[in-house]
Amino acid sequence: MPTPRAGEELMHETAYAKLNLALHVRARRADGYHELETLFAFVDAGDRLSAVPASRDELRTLGEFGGELLDPFTNIVAQALAALPHGQGWAVTLEKNLPVAAGLGGGSADAGAVFRMVEAAHGLPDNWAQRAAKLGADVPACVRSEACIGLGTGTELASIPNTMAGTPVLLVNPRLPLSTGPVFKAWDGVDRGPLPQGDMRAIALEGRNDLEAGAIRLCPAIADVLAALTATGPLLARMSGSGATCFALYEDMAQAEAANARIAQSHPGWWRLLGRLR
Repeated sequence: MPTPRAGEELMHETAYAKLNLALHVRARRADGYHELETLFAFVDAGDRLSAVPASRDELRTLGEFGGELLDPFTNIVAQALAALPHGQGWAVTLEKNLPVAAGLGGGSADAGAVFRMVEAAHGLPDNWAQRAAKLGADVPACVRSEACIGLGTGTELASIPNTMAGTPVLLVNPRLPLSTGPVFKAWDGVDRGPLPQGDMRAIALEGRNDLEAGAIRLCPAIADVLAALTATGPLLARMSGSGATCFALYEDMAQAEAANARIAQSHPGWWRLLGRLR
């Protein structure tokens, strides 16, 4: 963590893990992207960023998955800093607690945390959403890290009453990275319809993830994770984003804690995160 000198302020922010409680793929676009309808939600835990003023922008990575970010100069945190006016340089430390290429928007969440840090220190430019979208389709949603509906490529955001805040959630990843591009290419091209109508809970429970089947073909361990989560009796077990992380929602934290302990015992090598929806 950066150490502030006398008179310097240490800035810090959490990069909240992103979930797609439902993800409906409607069509392939001529530009190579896909038309999506998704219900974004965020977990109350994730990566941690801290920063102090410096003569130039610097980035240091640490944490369980910090070693997987091989080139800090092309890291999305550095790109987010370059995309925003923020006065003098910042020395940023990224504690990478979320697995990479995992369907949790880890990089996008890190960029979103940078946007919030800049907002607190200097304010954001009026076109911040466009700047965020240039960094990645999930980044605009991750800037606010609030439950919302994503349309288009996921960058067109619509608010939704957050009726699921505080819901216990267990995230599980088989420690296998899965790139987004191949998963979208594995989508079968069938439009299975829009997001359901109703409140956030109804959309989550009645929705689906259209990328799940293709992701399982590429990474069969996802099916094992889903089976293990389903066996714990959750409200819902589903893959997030393009995988390979899956999540389960529970009625109360005691159930979630019991599920976490059960999976820790049966699959000790899997990565897990227990928390609540924000």
